[in-house]
Amino acid sequence: MPVSSSGNDGRVRNFYRNRWTIYETGFVAVTVTFDDEERHMEQINALSIDLEEWYHSELVEGRRSSFSQAEEATRPILELLDRYQTKASFFVVGEVAEQNPRLIRSIFERGHEIGCHTFSHQLVWNLDENLFRGEMKRFHSVLENILGKVEVKGFRAPCFSIDNRNRWALKVLLDFGYRYDASIFPLKINPLYGVRGAPTRPYRISLEDVRKEDPQSPLMEFPLCPLVIAGLKLPMSGGFYLRALPRAFLYWGLKRINRSQPFLVYFHPWEGYDKTPRFKLPLYNRVISYYGISSALKKFEFLLKHFKFARIDQILGLK
Repeated sequence: MPVSSSGNDGRVRNFYRNRWTIYETGFVAVTVTFDDEERHMEQINALSIDLEEWYHSELVEGRRSSFSQAEEATRPILELLDRYQTKASFFVVGEVAEQNPRLIRSIFERGHEIGCHTFSHQLVWNLDENLFRGEMKRFHSVLENILGKVEVKGFRAPCFSIDNRNRWALKVLLDFGYRYDASIFPLKINPLYGVRGAPTRPYRISLEDVRKEDPQSPLMEFPLCPLVIAGLKLPMSGGFYLRALPRAFLYWGLKRINRSQPFLVYFHPWEGYDKTPRFKLPLYNRVISYYGISSALKKFEFLLKHFKFARIDQILGLK
C-alpha cells in the first residue's frame, strides 16, 4: 500500500512500502517490484532550472556579454510553472542573481526553491578548496542581500563537475549547511562530465567515494536518472538530450523510469529563448548548444502537461 504525504502546495507524494525502504530522513532505496495497482499510481518527479546566462556554457568558448537576458529568458518558464501550478528548484548562479535581484525575489515569492550554482559558474574541478569556498561565500552574500537570511538546501555544480577527483567539495557543502547535492551524472557519455558506476536513483552519498551509498551520510544526492534498457543507460531528462529526443520517445522513456522511481529534469532558460545568440562554433559545440532551441520551451510545457513535478527538497522530504 502507498505511504502518502502532502507538500505545502497540497500535492501528494507517494512512496511504496513494497518499493522503497524508508530511512530516518524520510527518503528511500529501491528494493522490490510494484504490484499492478501501484504501477499505475503517478510518481512526483523533481524539476530543476539552472539559472545562468547563455555565456556560462563551456561550449561557447569564453564569449561573454555585459547584457543579462536571464530575466527575459526566465519569464516564460515562470509563466508556464504558474499555469501548471508546479514548483521547481532554481539553481542560481550568484552573478546572475547580483544583476537580477528582482527576478530572484519573484522566483522566491512564487514558492520555488532557491539553490546554488556557484557564484560565477566556475567548474568545480578547476578550483581548489579555498577558491570553491570563496565562490560559495560570494553566492551566499549576494543572496542574503536580496532575500535576507534564507536556508539554501541544494547545490548543483556547473556542468555536473563533481566526481571523486574533487569529492572534498561535498564536505565544503556540509560546512555551508547544504542538505543535498544534485551534481552527479551517473554515466560517461559526454567528454566533460559523468561518473561511471554511480547510483541512478537518489541516495545518501559517501563523502569518500561519490559512487557509493552511505546510509550514515548527512548529505543526500539526487543524480540525473537515465533510462536503462538491457543494461544500456540513456540520458534523456535535460539539456541537449531533452531538446534532441522526440516527444514520443521522451514520454515513453520517462514513464518507464517512473515505474520504479522519480526522475529529475533540468532546464536552462537560454535553451528556450529565441534571442539566445548563435555563434560559429565547432560542429560538436554548435549542435550541443543550439539544436532544438526553437522547440525547447514547447517540449518543456509538454512535460508539465504529462508528468507531475515538485521541488527537489520536497521530493527528498527536506521541505
